[in-house]
Amino acid sequence: MKLLFDENLSPRLPELLAAFFPESAHVHSCGLASADDTAIWNFAKSNGFSIVSKDSDFAEMSVLLGSPPKVIWLRVNNCTSSEIETLLRNAHTLITQFIAHDQETCLVLGPKFADP
Repeated sequence: MKLLFDENLSPRLPELLAAFFPESAHVHSCGLASADDTAIWNFAKSNGFSIVSKDSDFAEMSVLLGSPPKVIWLRVNNCTSSEIETLLRNAHTLITQFIAHDQETCLVLGPKFADP
């Protein structure tokens, strides 16, 4: 399961979550630092990634363009990378199911997944 973490998230997340989401990457490590949303979208689509972001832009694109790529929209206030890591770990099963369903384009995750 390959997640592509947007610029607004820590570049350490792919390493921290490797056991849950192998082959994940951050836009920086893919040469997409400061890239526009369309470039990130096209890269994710071409390389089999699902996009993880705190911005609504990718969620809106998923409604307009469908998938792939799939979008995981993190609806959280300012929080630490550790809190994001916990949220994604706790939502692993839900994320796996979401990615497996072809019809779904955007998964919204919020604070309820931050606590076990």
